[in-house]
Amino acid sequence: MIGVSQLKIVYLGWGSLIWDPRNLKIKSEWYYDGPFLPVEFARASKNGRLTLVLYQYAEKLPVLWTYSHYNEISQAIENLIIREKTSKSSIGFLSINENKKNCNAVPSVSENIRNWAIEKEIDSVIWTDLSSNFEEKTKKPFNTNNVIKYLQELPDNKKQIAREYIKKAPLQIMTPLRKEIEKTLGWEHGITQNSN
Repeated sequence: MIGVSQLKIVYLGWGSLIWDPRNLKIKSEWYYDGPFLPVEFARASKNGRLTLVLYQYAEKLPVLWTYSHYNEISQAIENLIIREKTSKSSIGFLSINENKKNCNAVPSVSENIRNWAIEKEIDSVIWTDLSSNFEEKTKKPFNTNNVIKYLQELPDNKKQIAREYIKKAPLQIMTPLRKEIEKTLGWEHGITQNSN
């Protein structure tokens, strides 16, 4: 039986958390058999990148997960808040034992996460709960053509950052949009050559 001091708390990841955890304190590698969640390159960040976020209309893909260094959910949440430079409201969590959750970006994913956590005998799951802002930032509908155009029109310095993010994203997060970006812009996973 797991004692309170040995709670299994995990982080879910699908973007830069995987290759750039920074000050996120984890105690295992990233595993590839996470819950199937709808993620897409649907959030425009300040530096021009299109980042992966939960997106209601996206295809569901298996995300990655890792164990948190912390045994208290509040500490693990605080650690992700610091890593993501965000607020508590933008951190999703699900505590099986306490039957508590915060899941705002795509509320329906909480059931998938719960079922997966129970199957894996995990007590609490934490993730970055940001939503799409593409339409708000660009004043254009979120679709493949507008995304490609957005990336093509970025200034060179921002385009380089955007390209790096898409190329470094885990290969299993092969969203329909990513396939089009790779095909149209040549930004394939792991390839370092410069291309527009």
